[in-house]
Amino acid sequence: MITAPGIQTSTVPTGTLRLAVRIGAVVLLSILLGGATSWAQGALPSELRSFANSASGWTVLTALLVFWSRVRTGPAALLGAVSFVLLVLGYAVASQLRGLWYDPLLFSAVGLAAGPLVGVAASWLRATGVRAALGAALLAGIGVGEAVYGLTVVGETTSPVYWSVIGVAGLALLAGLLVRRIRGALPVVLAIGGTAVVATVFVVAYSNLG
Repeated sequence: MITAPGIQTSTVPTGTLRLAVRIGAVVLLSILLGGATSWAQGALPSELRSFANSASGWTVLTALLVFWSRVRTGPAALLGAVSFVLLVLGYAVASQLRGLWYDPLLFSAVGLAAGPLVGVAASWLRATGVRAALGAALLAGIGVGEAVYGLTVVGETTSPVYWSVIGVAGLALLAGLLVRRIRGALPVVLAIGGTAVVATVFVVAYSNLG
């Protein structure tokens, strides 16, 4: 490009522009998907309705969005918190439009606390070794923990189908990463042991929240 003397032109690097677009998409999709979970409570079959009324539902969506964004560890932590909170707020707004009342304060606080961890874990699923092990442990542990909680604590009032699915999904994530990305004794122990620890902590914490 030829420019007149004294005139400077600036361009945004392609990588930066793509990153900004992906982050913007995560923000928008978080709001829309949060609203969709409110609608899904009445639209999904009873066997899967718990997806729209559980911590793992918003956790799965947050992890998928951050994973798709391909951001690094620091931005992933921030984006995880933003995505989780916006999912909650989108749910609250959609519920209000449906004539229902939902107070987003509690789970917004949960999102601010847990969202960064979920975001980092999702980002680390692309790594190897210890990072992949820790990412798998957190996300698989949440899935397994929610399954245990659902099948035991609220098993009499909800269908076991979703709880079984999220538990199997958590174990499948762990197994897949053990096969493809986690090598060495320490990472393997961290992945398996960490999953058990996170699942136990989840059941205890969520039971107390309930």
